[in-house]
Amino acid sequence: MEHTSDILVIGSGLAGLGYALKVAEFARVNLITKKGLTETSTSKAQGGIAAVLGPDDRFEYHIKDTLTTGEGLSHPDIVELVVRQGPARIRELIDLGAHFDLGKDNGYDLGREGGHSHRRVIHAQDMTGAEVERILAERVLAHPNIQVFEHHMGVDLVTRQRLVRRGAVVANAEESCLGAYVLNTRTGAVDTFQAAITLLATGGAGKVYLYTSNPDIATGDGISMAYRAGAWIGNMEFVQFHPTCLYHMAAKNFLISEALRGEGAILIDRAGRAFMEKYHPLKDLAPRDTVARAIDLEMKKTGADCVYLDISHKPADFVKGRFPNIYQECLKYGVDITVEPIPVVPAAHYMCGGVVTDVWGRTHISNLYAVGEVSMTGLHGANRLASNSLLEALVFSHQAAQAAKETLPGLLAKERSPMPEWNPFGATDSEEAVVVSHNWDEIRRFMWNYVGIVRTDRRLLRAQHRIDLIQQEIQEYYWNFIITSDLLELRNIATVADLIIRMALKRKESRGLHYNLDYPRMDDENFHQDTVISSEGWH
Repeated sequence: MEHTSDILVIGSGLAGLGYALKVAEFARVNLITKKGLTETSTSKAQGGIAAVLGPDDRFEYHIKDTLTTGEGLSHPDIVELVVRQGPARIRELIDLGAHFDLGKDNGYDLGREGGHSHRRVIHAQDMTGAEVERILAERVLAHPNIQVFEHHMGVDLVTRQRLVRRGAVVANAEESCLGAYVLNTRTGAVDTFQAAITLLATGGAGKVYLYTSNPDIATGDGISMAYRAGAWIGNMEFVQFHPTCLYHMAAKNFLISEALRGEGAILIDRAGRAFMEKYHPLKDLAPRDTVARAIDLEMKKTGADCVYLDISHKPADFVKGRFPNIYQECLKYGVDITVEPIPVVPAAHYMCGGVVTDVWGRTHISNLYAVGEVSMTGLHGANRLASNSLLEALVFSHQAAQAAKETLPGLLAKERSPMPEWNPFGATDSEEAVVVSHNWDEIRRFMWNYVGIVRTDRRLLRAQHRIDLIQQEIQEYYWNFIITSDLLELRNIATVADLIIRMALKRKESRGLHYNLDYPRMDDENFHQDTVISSEGWH
């Protein structure tokens, strides 16, 4: 089946929904999402959105905090753009109907998180992402110019240069995106979605690791699709591990927000001793990379399975009121955070790298945009400042919408190139689904063991050897059997793993989230630059 619109949006988190709402004022929009509309990483975000809203805060302070955390790789012009737009973009959310917590005198209650010099995190208790997702989803579903396709997963982007017909390539001098092939995960049919502009808002790739705070959907789909289409991918070696996820056999990936440490929670070992003062002057409010490495080292030194986060010294009513979701969720697992510490471990949390874009969200392929965690804008550099992720999505969905408003009329005036229907080329149903699950498990385990918080060249080379073999197997399997969502996710996870490994091997230093024991120091002379690759090679 063929679906045609002015703009195609792939993904339904803050970036995708926010963008769709803005462009729907002048365009017809098809929006596809892999699961239900609100089953996104955004909806799981707890902490909040960082912006200069307090009377004692300044843009210059937020800019400095972001640049400091980015360890020299954040792009100053992008940081300034995002920080200065922040308050206006948050006001837009409030005008749409989003509710954030109020403090004294009806001003907003602003939290503080690791790496921030001031209290500037606006939040809705500890469910900020869910509140933002709620209001945006309501508005999207009510908009007459937006058609939503739930349970639809992108297979591949279609460009003029790379018309993907199950392996056939049609050459053309101009590289521009025409839309995408999309799998209806309920029917198994692959449909064509053609559009003048395509926006990737597919989120991150935390599921490439064994332990992650991300939902199951976070399989790097957009990054992989863009890479296969020829887009530039940057800084994938910088994977942020959140220091504190609940450690419990039954708790799959529950995040314990950094906001707890912002409100005075302390990291302790199993003997009850605080340890962060040994690692950073800011102690428990140090940047995430420092805290995650500290916890990892403490666990390895003692042989412990976890450390503990203690907020029980705060009044119980305050804890329950400020963190109702975390309180209730921990209680399900037998942990009352008002009277006992929370067992926590680090877990893969956020991709600071992704599809390289400019200040308008444009990629190196014409008419293809990327916004949110799927992108590499230059904001985060080598490490993301807490609560800057939703901020980035807000600002760049606005930027990309402004670019679309300017360029769309000219694109619609041109005759569109036809998109061929999906051709399975004789592929048959697979009777070996175990191959998919086995490879998936293997990738996630060796990525955790060899390409995790602390790396060495030997570990990385071992991982490279494994991913090369698995990718060969996936390639053969992919073209022989009818595609499923599980097979697509495996293919995408393998691509992301390969990109992370190759970029980690390329960077012979330690900087931000990339820590290599063989090169423990930062090397500005040789590596004060982004790591960028495409299917054509290094850039």
